[in-house]
Amino acid sequence: MQNLTATTQPDSLKHLLRRHGQAALFLRMFLLSLLLIFPLSGISQRPSGSVSSSRPNIVVILIDDLRWDELGIARHPFIRTPNIDRIGKEGALFRNAFMTTPLCSPSRASFLTGQYAHTHGIVDNVDRSAASHELVTFPLLLHQTGYETAFIGKWHMGNDDKPRPGFDRWVSFKGQGTYHDPDINEDGRAVKPSGYITDILNGYAVEFIKGRHDKPFLLYLAHKAIHPEVTQNNDGSVNLSDAELFIPAERHRNLYAGKTIPHRPNYKRAPEGKPALQRQIGNLPALGPGTATRDQTILGRQRSLMAIEDGVGEILKALKETGQLDNTILVFTSDNGYFYGEHGLSVERRLAYEESIRLPLLVRYPKAVKAGTIRDEFALNIDLAPTLLELAGVAVPRTMQGRSLVALLSGKRRAWRDSFLIEYYSDKVFPRIAQMGYKAVRNGRWKYVHYLELEGMDELYDLKADPYEIKNLIHQPGAKKALAEMKQELARLLKETSAGRS
Repeated sequence: MQNLTATTQPDSLKHLLRRHGQAALFLRMFLLSLLLIFPLSGISQRPSGSVSSSRPNIVVILIDDLRWDELGIARHPFIRTPNIDRIGKEGALFRNAFMTTPLCSPSRASFLTGQYAHTHGIVDNVDRSAASHELVTFPLLLHQTGYETAFIGKWHMGNDDKPRPGFDRWVSFKGQGTYHDPDINEDGRAVKPSGYITDILNGYAVEFIKGRHDKPFLLYLAHKAIHPEVTQNNDGSVNLSDAELFIPAERHRNLYAGKTIPHRPNYKRAPEGKPALQRQIGNLPALGPGTATRDQTILGRQRSLMAIEDGVGEILKALKETGQLDNTILVFTSDNGYFYGEHGLSVERRLAYEESIRLPLLVRYPKAVKAGTIRDEFALNIDLAPTLLELAGVAVPRTMQGRSLVALLSGKRRAWRDSFLIEYYSDKVFPRIAQMGYKAVRNGRWKYVHYLELEGMDELYDLKADPYEIKNLIHQPGAKKALAEMKQELARLLKETSAGRS
């Protein structure tokens, strides 16, 4: 059918009047009445570069250091997170979600780029501000294809708080930030709001959602919580004296008082058969009961989570009140895990044990995800970018190494990865794990960790028989076949990820 525009219709109608008199007058009145009822709908060409209002909004909520087992939906014995849980209960819960590098800056870059750390180049917490300005992120790609985009919170790829490419709205801070009265960079302008940082960031997020939007929007909310109150230097080092200082909102200061903290069977257990962790390093005490995370520290972290829970409730409310809830993809996740005394570890993160590499992953989007969906396939942080691009109708670049989770979210059964790569590049923040950079591979049963700088200290675990990774089987004759297979699989993954997608 030929497209008609408002400028061509009058000439066409005049021609009809000259030829057909009263009949044409009737036709003219009929057409004008249609224009009043349906003003140019379906008959005018859409301006170049505009987007359909049916494209989903996207809200990503990224928490710092939240373990996978600290939510109500994860069946924690006393933590109650009904607002966060709602995302998973009304959408999908991934029970086997992992990060490819369990460290803040590399993991955050992987979420944004869909790439491994060895590809995007943000390999540690050293100040890599300049490199982070060059990243090709999924928010940048969404922005280029018609989305209004906002970044609110912790960027943490260096101490530079200046706006990054691809964001219409920018609210961030230098490095780790601080819990009270933070210095904020708001769209290139220095401001200093008073109050608790989680509430401040939640307020910015709700304000953005309630604002006027002529385009679909992306809101990327990256909280400081539940990270400790430390200052990070340009070389990546932090003031270790505050490494277990967690500051909850005043209203949650005494929450969970008297509760008994649940502990895993490897809690306070001195490592055996783990030569990398059993090294004598300086005057550090041997790992064991005396080095494990204190219960009071754990409570401080869990109390800090509650302001996030409050904020998720406000975000859900704002989306509902503005009529955008069911046309919005909601994602809730974390950048890495945390040790609660397992193997005698506490603040170290980084290592390839389950407590460090697992992450919570909840996704709500009623148009594509059935409520109550539970998936047990391996989902990785690098999968988020291609997933959101596909749902937004944007082509996924070949440079992205993650896989779109859309088929899994829709409940389809399909061929999927049965192993994945984990990597960490040595840094100098925690003396305890000096030179413990590694390449590791995990599948449904086995995990093999190859330390790059420590000769003869590799580790192999049978996760089916030993889910808490207590017994290293690297030298056991009965595990020789499994070790050979895992070494081969690690080599395959390294080759594959160096060439392109995983």
